[in-house]
Amino acid sequence: MPRPITLFTGQWADLTLDEVAAKCASWGYDGLELACWGDHFEVDRALAEPGYARDRRALLERHGLGCWALGNHLVGQAVCDPIDERHRAVLPPEVWGDGDPEGVRRRAAERMQDTARAAAQFGVEVVTGFTGSAVWHLLYSFPPNDWAVVERGYQDFAERWGPIIDVFDAEGVRFALEVHPTEIAYDFVTTRKTLAAIDRRPGVGINLDPSHFIPQFLDPVAFAAEFADRIYNVHVKDSQVTLDGRRSILGSHVDFGEPDRGWTFVSPGHGDVDFEALFRALNRIGYEGPLSVEWEDSGMDRDWGAPDAAAFLRRTDFSPSQVVFDAAFQGPGS
Repeated sequence: MPRPITLFTGQWADLTLDEVAAKCASWGYDGLELACWGDHFEVDRALAEPGYARDRRALLERHGLGCWALGNHLVGQAVCDPIDERHRAVLPPEVWGDGDPEGVRRRAAERMQDTARAAAQFGVEVVTGFTGSAVWHLLYSFPPNDWAVVERGYQDFAERWGPIIDVFDAEGVRFALEVHPTEIAYDFVTTRKTLAAIDRRPGVGINLDPSHFIPQFLDPVAFAAEFADRIYNVHVKDSQVTLDGRRSILGSHVDFGEPDRGWTFVSPGHGDVDFEALFRALNRIGYEGPLSVEWEDSGMDRDWGAPDAAAFLRRTDFSPSQVVFDAAFQGPGS
């Protein structure tokens, strides 16, 4: 049976959950991956208010929608990052506090532990998100990197996320890191290093988003095959590379959608991701979880793009075959 088609609500947090749910039900989605910002799923309220999680679930059910995962990328980003004013813009005020960097990181870690507890109350087994990284800023090595510092960045990740994953394990919830530039894991090598740093604990897996592989000239199909046992969630987002000798793959410090960029995100099916090949790979590894549209396209109205994405997935995703295609021609015992 084809996988559930959901919408990640992070880019829709300016609307109430009821508004987003009504839209998605009318567009043919099976459910939502709820962002832990806006009013979509509030972790502190889920733990403080009896009935909050039940009421969120009931709201979705009124619209005929399910939920298989929560997303808490914004708070997760602050667990390992060097903290600056950009984080203040995306964090809850109580997590930002006085802005002291170590205090922000500590409070972010506590909120991620609470996210696991809230997810268990809500009845989902996966939380997607970011980890942040103490060493992402060392990407380009001049002045030359001290590689011991880079290695300490992975140790820092393990020390900060180990206690968080302890709570995930206790609650029966898994964390799915979105492999993504700016995170501790952003490609094949760094994903191997990240999993090794945390002793390949089953509580840490991957939210596979192919749009982050295309601008790096990486193959998301090969990634799915290598990390088959760790694909806990899949985001469906597309990206388009437009290199012509004048535009840079590094982004040129211009915003997404600007014509001078060498790549940008686009709506699923309108870019360079080979989704059929990816879905075949997901079939091979036995992934049966949701395909969660993360809709980002600076050149397209979202109320057109989101239903278009759902229709694209309906006609593109397929179940694996249960028979050998030429079985009818094989004799008994052959």
